[in-house]
Amino acid sequence: MAEYQTLLFATDFSEGATQAVEHARKLARLTGARLHLLHVITELADKRRRRIPADVIDTFIREITRHAEEDMQSFKEKYFADAESLGFEVTYEVSIGTGHEDILKAAEAIQADLIILGTHGRTGIEKVLVGSTAERVVRHSPIPVLTVRNDKPRD
Repeated sequence: MAEYQTLLFATDFSEGATQAVEHARKLARLTGARLHLLHVITELADKRRRRIPADVIDTFIREITRHAEEDMQSFKEKYFADAESLGFEVTYEVSIGTGHEDILKAAEAIQADLIILGTHGRTGIEKVLVGSTAERVVRHSPIPVLTVRNDKPRD
């Protein structure tokens, strides 16, 4: 049986990520592993930002990061406020990067034993055009990945 000491739960705060919460909570509770929450801000990695003045970009990055930190704190409080009483620790970080690459880097940095993430359940042309962070993580991860599909219909 695999022994889990550190779990990485990557979230984009979407419905798919929310559905993965219960799996992350249960695994952390059953194993006593530390649960590390990660949110990667991917919008800022776009090449088009070169056309925007540096001071505007810096202000934008600070604001986006501040909001993401607030969102992460709210996410942690909403879903993991009782973690200590359930016997596991929760830590978190917000980074700016390219999604799957930063998830894998974070997993390596914290020596995660398992990555947990929700998926959007995209199919067909939408998947081809938008891509899938979860799929890339699964394909390139040297450690096991638990994906939880969002089966709720989208508008």
